[in-house]
Amino acid sequence: MFQTHREFDAHELVATCFDARSGLNAIIAVHDTSAGPAMGGCRIAPYQDMDAALTDVLRLSRGMTYKNIMAGLPYGGGKAVIVADPKAQKTPALITAFARRVGQLGGTFVTGEDVGTTVEDIQLMRQVTPHVRGIPENGPGDPSPMTALGVFCGIEAAVRHRLGRGDLAGSSVIVQGLGAVGFRLAELLHRAGVRLIISDLDPQRLTAARTAFGATIIEPDRCHAAEADVYAPCAMGGGMNARTIPELRVAIVAGAANNQLSTPTDGERIASRGILYAPDYVINAGGVISTALEGPGFDRAILLARVKRIATTLEEIFGRAAGQKLATSQVAEEMARERLVIARTRATQTVAGGPA
Repeated sequence: MFQTHREFDAHELVATCFDARSGLNAIIAVHDTSAGPAMGGCRIAPYQDMDAALTDVLRLSRGMTYKNIMAGLPYGGGKAVIVADPKAQKTPALITAFARRVGQLGGTFVTGEDVGTTVEDIQLMRQVTPHVRGIPENGPGDPSPMTALGVFCGIEAAVRHRLGRGDLAGSSVIVQGLGAVGFRLAELLHRAGVRLIISDLDPQRLTAARTAFGATIIEPDRCHAAEADVYAPCAMGGGMNARTIPELRVAIVAGAANNQLSTPTDGERIASRGILYAPDYVINAGGVISTALEGPGFDRAILLARVKRIATTLEEIFGRAAGQKLATSQVAEEMARERLVIARTRATQTVAGGPA
């Protein structure tokens, strides 16, 4: 079943998780463990059906492999999705039942916070299994501030490369989605002197952002078509597609959302319009970096340096794409797969007793 799915990419493990008592209905996908245990968040969302959930978890887990390898982390890629409404159906029993399933995998998959889950949920999971990350006592806790910082640094790099500006003052940025990451990103951009255009489905978030940042509000279904220097998608994925890309009126697409491209060819569509795209799994890696570095020896200075290094990686991608006349999405995938080959070779040598 899974092997014939359109998003299946030689995933090492796809596990369905059910628990009638708690109502748990979840999927855990491990894409690749060449670089280490698969790490990725647990997303809770009211998917339309199980095919939609499977599509999401397969794409997200592959993205986590690329994200972790491009960030230089000793982790592979995985993801979990729970089919539920996080506002109405998330209960301690549901979270506990899911954590038990994670524990049964024996460390092959390490999870943490994502859309629909909170630090409190992760703390509850930790009572059941050690294979979770994002606990405040061991590090920064909530990963969203570091995700926002990484995206901010990535936008700076993109503006330098595409627009030739030394800083962001006077630039205009559309922030689509004012969740935990999007709102923090808007705050960082505001402090840098950016003119903000914002969009969200929650009126309270819009009011708060307009009051705090003097932002202009635009309807969610048309925010991608607003005129600005940068479009920063920070909500759910798939927003860059055959319908929306021709309507873009920006020089740069750089945001926090995962799986921003609806299909692989959408990266080429963006490039063909002369728009610079910051590959999502590179620019939004700040959160996973923060969870990977937590532990007894946690050092905030090291964390900040690693997150800011995202800009350097993007500059390399932008440069290679320009030199090879390829889409940045193609170059980023090539780089990720190159690094995966090295990781797999090392893993094979280690198993065989050769040099690690």
